[in-house]
Amino acid sequence: WEPCTNRASLPRNMIENSMFEEEPDVVDLGFPALDPDEVVYEPRSSRLLVRGLGENDLDDEEEDYESSARLLGMSFMNRSSARSPSSSPYTRQAPPRSCSCPSTRKLVVGVFILVLVSSMAMALYFLPGCTFTKAGCHKDNSSTPIEPVYPNSTTGEPFPWNEPRLPASVRPVNYNLSLTPNLTSKTFTGRTVINMMIQHDTKRVVLHSSDLNITKATFQSVEVKVLEYKPWQLIAVSFPEDLKAGQVCVLTLEYKANLSNTYDGFYNSSYNDVTGAKRVLAATQFEPQAARKAFPCFDEPAFKATFLVRITREPEYITLSNMPKAKTTTLPSGLLEDEFEQTSVNMSTYLVAFIVANFTSVSRNVSNTLVSVYSVAEKKEHTHYALDAASKLLQFYNTIFDVDYPLRKLDLVAIPDFLAGAMENWGLITFRETTLLVGNQSSPLDKQLVANVVAHELAHQWFGNLVTMRWWNDLWLSEGFATYWQYTSLTTVFPQLYPFLEVRFKAMAKDSLNSTHSVSVSSQMTSPEDVLEMFDSVTYEKGASLLLMLNSTLPDGQFRKGLIEYLNKYRGSNSVTDDLWNSLTQQESVSDMMRTWTLQKGFPLVTVSCKDGQVNLTQEPFLLSRENTTHTSSLWHIPVSVITIRLSALYFVSLLATLKVSDSVKWLKLNYMNTGFYIVHYGVEGWAALINTLKTDISSFTAHDRASLIHNMFALSRLGRVSFPQVLSLLGYLTKETETAPLKEALSQLSSVYRLLDKRPDPYLVSRMKVWTRHTHTDTSPTHRQELRSALFEMACGLGQENCTDQAKVLYDQRTNSTQPKIIPGDLERVVFSVAAQSDSGWLSLLEAYGHTTYDSEKRKILQALASTQDTRRIVWILNAGLQGSIIQTQELPLLIGTVSDGFAGHLFVWNFVKENWDSIIEKFPLGSYPIQSIIKSTTSQFSTQMHLEEVQGFFSGLKERGHPMRSVQEALETIRLNQDWMDRNLPALRQSL
Repeated sequence: WEPCTNRASLPRNMIENSMFEEEPDVVDLGFPALDPDEVVYEPRSSRLLVRGLGENDLDDEEEDYESSARLLGMSFMNRSSARSPSSSPYTRQAPPRSCSCPSTRKLVVGVFILVLVSSMAMALYFLPGCTFTKAGCHKDNSSTPIEPVYPNSTTGEPFPWNEPRLPASVRPVNYNLSLTPNLTSKTFTGRTVINMMIQHDTKRVVLHSSDLNITKATFQSVEVKVLEYKPWQLIAVSFPEDLKAGQVCVLTLEYKANLSNTYDGFYNSSYNDVTGAKRVLAATQFEPQAARKAFPCFDEPAFKATFLVRITREPEYITLSNMPKAKTTTLPSGLLEDEFEQTSVNMSTYLVAFIVANFTSVSRNVSNTLVSVYSVAEKKEHTHYALDAASKLLQFYNTIFDVDYPLRKLDLVAIPDFLAGAMENWGLITFRETTLLVGNQSSPLDKQLVANVVAHELAHQWFGNLVTMRWWNDLWLSEGFATYWQYTSLTTVFPQLYPFLEVRFKAMAKDSLNSTHSVSVSSQMTSPEDVLEMFDSVTYEKGASLLLMLNSTLPDGQFRKGLIEYLNKYRGSNSVTDDLWNSLTQQESVSDMMRTWTLQKGFPLVTVSCKDGQVNLTQEPFLLSRENTTHTSSLWHIPVSVITIRLSALYFVSLLATLKVSDSVKWLKLNYMNTGFYIVHYGVEGWAALINTLKTDISSFTAHDRASLIHNMFALSRLGRVSFPQVLSLLGYLTKETETAPLKEALSQLSSVYRLLDKRPDPYLVSRMKVWTRHTHTDTSPTHRQELRSALFEMACGLGQENCTDQAKVLYDQRTNSTQPKIIPGDLERVVFSVAAQSDSGWLSLLEAYGHTTYDSEKRKILQALASTQDTRRIVWILNAGLQGSIIQTQELPLLIGTVSDGFAGHLFVWNFVKENWDSIIEKFPLGSYPIQSIIKSTTSQFSTQMHLEEVQGFFSGLKERGHPMRSVQEALETIRLNQDWMDRNLPALRQSL
């Protein structure tokens, strides 16, 4: 297929193939760039395409759609050879209509009223000094400017700034930080010296501070008064005369504070060593907006500066920071002061980090960088795999980005009590122990988790650290890239690890809800909750998926070349999304295409219809819920790949069109290898042809394509476009399936359906679902694909299949055998532990093992098994233990809640637990944070009744500022409604089919 001449030429890998025999006659007007603030018309037709409508003639109801499409720069298919050449494809003869003239009396009255209204409006408009507000007209004194309204500071004086974002009049150049933490009293004192450059004349310096008691402030060696406005966590110093642009100033702030008792800021932590003795430490977690809890600063990512850090400690501890240690000084008090080199790069405040702890390390020199992995002393032997992985990945990134890692050292630190999976602080990456430490006996799946997290955080050293998004609305420039390179690097460095197909499906699940958000959101987003809620699967996995789609679309090498240009142009600085598109633009402009994917939420559903050798492709938003929809209907510029059995190559079109195919083509599949972020519906005949091909010649599709067919079919069932019997018909081929990707996708989807049914009072249907699922694929024999074996084993035991549970009990008994204990294969540990936890003796022995095991991956699996119990007394105990944080660390509470929610016995109890303890939960986890998102989702996502919908809605509505405005709450309510609709639509069919 050859596009029209006025369209930009396609990338050279978008080739035409012999399957397309005729060119469609397409009128092409191009596609305009979208503006994030544009008001976009929302058509009611699902047939509008990026570059075409599937029909030539429009009926009366569709005339407005044509006009709207023209406003969007869209074109229409012109396939009619009978149309007159002189007639415009965009004009339409109006049918003759009758028209009656108004009477003379009515005309005169109408003119009089019009004149009267116009006269009154003109008189009001020309009233002198009049300002119109809702209250009416107010006299203005043109010589007196309107004074802005300022909030009151803590002292009652006006605070000299009235916006939550910092003014641009002052820029920090360097911070000199001195901190003295006391791990016994859990307090610290600090002194921050900020060298600043005045950008514009100003009478104020405004910066961030939270929970810091400032005891003294000097500006240019003169003591000054500091005002504070706590709701926005701002402090300010005002001056009687302007500070002049270009002036260099120094602000010094001395303060004291408590170490944070949550997981952000400069926080205290503790753990028990191998002897059982309690050890304490202090660590930092500043992303996104918590550096202000450790030192006064300009705590926005655009305010980059250099940092010199000094930390005072007791002799038994070590300290770490972003840079290598420069010197250690013994103070008269006997304490030691460690001074670190000044950062050689400009950094955003959220990337600053320091740790005071009793850790040990292993190290290796890699490409002029000292790579070290730190842990508590007794887990030193578990650090070697992470060191190997980090060393290989650092070399890979240095090469692929053609920009060397800029620091002389790279520390990876396992912290016993750490909420996030990891944090990419420049030169000092912090991890949970479970995401960094693995033993020699750990399974490949445990090592895969560590490799994934290490790859993600190392990628951040370039995307996020070297080049930083200007504001949190473009967080995807950091997290989307790190996720993309996390999987891309592993397929090269560790090819035995599995690529990221599942996470793309996960992102689609969230992005199909009306409560989702665009990848790049409005820069007006300012509240802490809004910023924290950006850390979700849309930002991470959808962002990565869009990069994969773009790379698959561009000519070979252009993606990497553009990224290298982007890194070099903005290194040490900040960027916005358009900067990326500009760097990636060589011969082909990617901006027009990619802005349709990043500036609007959701993704498209492409519908395929075939007739007489002609394939029509239409698109619409894939939106599960149409109620209170806020989706705009700007359509997507979709790169479409098409495969059929006759093709040895791919056919790409950058925009949708009508295609001609040979009559011998019996089936076709779009979205080869699932590199595009869209779902495809093939219609009844199209799906029937694909299902028949799956059953007769499974090798016609790659494993990725088979997985995407399963995913698309389930998604269309949720949408109501296909029936559940059609889904079951597709799954009939699975008895022949041997690959991990399609089987895991089928098991995941079936598990979701089973969990919904399990929570409904229909035991017969649940038992029939169990029987059907067991027969889908019953092979639990050992296999080199441990991920698949683990998934199959988990499914079989979860459904109570006796040969599985019996085997699990044998494996557990062999492990606890006091004379000759045997190790359980790492990929089966979680399932074996969960089976054992269903008995009294097994649960108690696992609880004892939890307190003694030193293998962190094993510890986490034991915890999940303990939470899987169906004994309600033990459910009560384990949830309270997680909330209190003594026996079980509070960082594990979201995991406990999610595991209990999956079980029949616990799913209602855990919801009540969350309601009753909500205030305690949000004291430990900030509103909007990923743990809060996880807790809300896991406790509500399996509800499917009107009663539960009203209960969840009532609870969160009553919270007001303590939780109601969060996007995750809207997502939970939407999910319950969708579950309810799915049940109402599919239960009768399921009863017949099963």
